[in-house]
Amino acid sequence: MISKSLKDQFIQIVGADNYRDSAAEKLVYSYDATPNFQSMPDAVIVPRNAEEVSKIVKLCNENRIPLVPRGSGTNLCAGTCPTEGGIVLLFTHMNQILEIDEENLTVTVQPGVVTLDMIHAVEAKGLFYPPDPSSMKISTIGGNINENSGGLRGLKYGVTRDYVLALEAVLPNGDIIRTGGKLAKDVAGYDLTRLFVGSEGTLCVITEATLKLVPMPETKKTMLALYQDIEAAAKTVSKIISNQIIPATLEFLDQPTLEVVEDFAKIGLPTDVKAVLLIEQDGPLEVVERDMRKIQGICLQEQAVSVQVAETEIEAEALRTARRSALSALARLKPTTILEDATVPRSEIAKMVKAINEIAVRHNVKICTFGHAGDGNLHPTVPTDARDHEEMERVEAAFEEIFAAAIDLGGTITGEHGVGVMKAPYLEWKLGAEGIAAMKIVKQAFDPNNIMNPGKVFAKESRKRVVISR
Repeated sequence: MISKSLKDQFIQIVGADNYRDSAAEKLVYSYDATPNFQSMPDAVIVPRNAEEVSKIVKLCNENRIPLVPRGSGTNLCAGTCPTEGGIVLLFTHMNQILEIDEENLTVTVQPGVVTLDMIHAVEAKGLFYPPDPSSMKISTIGGNINENSGGLRGLKYGVTRDYVLALEAVLPNGDIIRTGGKLAKDVAGYDLTRLFVGSEGTLCVITEATLKLVPMPETKKTMLALYQDIEAAAKTVSKIISNQIIPATLEFLDQPTLEVVEDFAKIGLPTDVKAVLLIEQDGPLEVVERDMRKIQGICLQEQAVSVQVAETEIEAEALRTARRSALSALARLKPTTILEDATVPRSEIAKMVKAINEIAVRHNVKICTFGHAGDGNLHPTVPTDARDHEEMERVEAAFEEIFAAAIDLGGTITGEHGVGVMKAPYLEWKLGAEGIAAMKIVKQAFDPNNIMNPGKVFAKESRKRVVISR
């Protein structure tokens, strides 16, 4: 609980309007997009600048008050649930694009900037920011950085980490530091910028970011390849890459996902096939034309029943929007939708898809699978009902086997959603006890009082690794 004296000190920093502790306000920020996780904060504070953040953090540190930085709450690992109470720190006031530097090809923003707003702003200058998480219409740059968000264009362009050049951050003791800069090269000391990206709010509070931009691609083309054999679709992914073609987008949707998305989006997606690949290439016109011809040939060689090329940008955007709406569409089926991510090497995609389908049958659960097949990042998704405890036990058992299968194939338990609370019990499966111990040393060095987003990443108890008989 926060004493009246402490409350008065917080109000002195941010003003009464920016300190909120009514039951309704606390309830709103007690959960995020992750189902079945909810914890009430003691208060919600909305700072206006880095100096106010610094004072808030310092006061929390001195009084051992948990602090949870929060963007739009779209994360899927319970990463912004205040599991130990304390303060939820919002950045709705810190939402400015501070600079678009066309000479150095950078954009500098505050953490509360909505991702798509920034993308539109730089595109108006003829520049391009590739990371495009499915939640980009509402997710914020600060949240993207904390979770190292991916997106549909990750195969060719990389993820958020690859575009963060510099950060302004507040450390748990209240110190404000700057890392990196508008530089192509910088090896002065430890790379704190990279350390903070993806740290899920457990090491610092990000108050400003300078991001790399690239020139806008000259043109792009989009196609849909249809398959009656799921494994053939998965094998096509590896075949495209082994032919040294790197598409901008290479997405996978299975039939159950297609049916639901088409019912939701109504754009004419085929629902009588087992799977589709959504493929896009961008760049110089002659390169795009050449690559798309080659990709079309590979798809047909690998048993695609047909390949449909979008004739207009309107058609292409409809296909992209349909893919991004997969979670929203699936959420209409049942009261609870559990979307996970498991990532494997591209060469193992076919085996991973097969494993997911076998696991679904074994546990009698409906699993819809879609995702970023080009970078091996699949999203097995289960529509269920949290009130059905017997079914939830089967769902949990199925996901445990999915994570184990991904690791067995040389993969990981999360490619872009983060660890948070949801994946924390499984982290040791991936890193081993020694790896966990090394990460705890880093956490202790930065945050000895454990005020920064406590209860995330490090589980109190790891799950016993399941063994799957094949």
